[in-house]
Amino acid sequence: MGIQENGNGELGLSGIPLGTKNKYKRMNSELHEDNDDILQAQEDKRNSTWKYVLACAIFASLNNVLLGYDVGVMSGAVIFIKEDLKINEVQVEFLIGILSIVSLLGSLGGGRTSDIIGRKWTMALAAVVFQAGALTMTLAPSYVVLMIGRIVAGVGIGFGVMISPIYIAEISPNVSRGSLTTFPEIFINVGILLGYVSNYAFSGFSAHISWRIMLAVGILPSAFIGFALFVIPESPRWLVMQNRIDEARAVLLKTNEEEKEAEERLAEIQQAVGLANYEEQPVWRELLYPSPALRRMLITGIGIQCFQQISGIDASVYYSPEIFIAAGIENKSKGLVATVAVGITKTIFILVALILIDKLGRKPLLLISTIGMTVCLFSIGVILTFFGQGPIVIALSILFVCGNVAFFSVGLGPVCWVLTSEIFPLRVRAQASALGAVGNRVCSGIVAMSFLSVTRTITFGGAFFLFSGVSALAIVFVYTLVPETKGKSLEQIEIMFQNEHQSQRRETELGDVEQLVHNKTGLTN
Repeated sequence: MGIQENGNGELGLSGIPLGTKNKYKRMNSELHEDNDDILQAQEDKRNSTWKYVLACAIFASLNNVLLGYDVGVMSGAVIFIKEDLKINEVQVEFLIGILSIVSLLGSLGGGRTSDIIGRKWTMALAAVVFQAGALTMTLAPSYVVLMIGRIVAGVGIGFGVMISPIYIAEISPNVSRGSLTTFPEIFINVGILLGYVSNYAFSGFSAHISWRIMLAVGILPSAFIGFALFVIPESPRWLVMQNRIDEARAVLLKTNEEEKEAEERLAEIQQAVGLANYEEQPVWRELLYPSPALRRMLITGIGIQCFQQISGIDASVYYSPEIFIAAGIENKSKGLVATVAVGITKTIFILVALILIDKLGRKPLLLISTIGMTVCLFSIGVILTFFGQGPIVIALSILFVCGNVAFFSVGLGPVCWVLTSEIFPLRVRAQASALGAVGNRVCSGIVAMSFLSVTRTITFGGAFFLFSGVSALAIVFVYTLVPETKGKSLEQIEIMFQNEHQSQRRETELGDVEQLVHNKTGLTN
């Protein structure tokens, strides 16, 4: 019995040809085609989910451009404001630092409003408030009106900075939550770079006009928030808290690749909300009198937020022109060009954090970041203290300021916000994160409002020695108190903190028992 070959080159057993028109087809080829269809459908779903979540993260981060733009643009705009409004250095420090101080009001209010009206509409409120403040600053005829506009803008920034990381963390899949939650920090860096470029672009106008144009440009990013509201959904975790389960399920199905995974996330959230509702005490009382596990979360979250600012990053960014002038740059335009290099460096290295945070983890990036910052800050102090002025000092100052912001952007900058959006239980997440943002803004304001006065007392070099000491303390804090949260769901992270406390308590109790046995043995002997 022979084996025939059909026209397509396929061979059939028992002489039965397997041509394209024959009703006998290979079963395994059908299975292969079915598998290809299934794999293609899974790939399409994966791509669709990723694009949707990515769009949500981008739109939610737009408010953070406002903070970054303000930080960057004020470093140059203040030079022209001093000339136009005839203000002194103390008024300059107050003008720059007041935004960080009043933004804590926005952060505190944002924690409350995000629980009442939702994460999404709190972002909209942030944009509206900032626009009102930015417009007031642009048209300000005097220092007093300029300050009023800056206070209003600061409240809007406080709303936006607090809510964006929380929203992104609550809609993101576990495997990519770290990368996506760095987006607000990326957009802050983009804003800083845009501010620096704006300084240089509009520095050719008269002093009366240039700073007004610089500030007016900052209104544009918040205008896109209105469009974003039609694209992004509400946080599924907030929807569950409002007992809107079907809406939460619909969002989770869009933001998770598989229906099974979405249902598991929904079950975890419902369980977390159920446990939270079981505890009757108000959120404010829970934060004032926290459980041991929540106390550890608060220490970690607020501590890392404070270290982010008291290590002096705002001094490096707000006052980079003054730092370069202290190193020997005499031309105003050259100083502004050097700040553009700082902005570009800060923006590039935040992309490194985006790539590594879900691969390498949160804690390793924080350790690399704080160690690198300590070295760069100490080096700036040495250069400005012992080497006088000149081309080499200028070059080294630019190098180490860029190095400092690069290490900051790799770890302490973005990971700080990722951690505080991850570690708190759902019931208190918004308001506990608001406390962290308050600590961040207060420390930022203290640094911004005191830097020039401090440098007059202990010199620029002395100020950077001080910052390097704080950064060294941050290394110890990260090593001893910051846990690794990579790859865990928000609900699993909460359980991790609770289990850690229970484990410590069991170890303590076991130690007490062993000591008691040892004492009794000693007495018997």
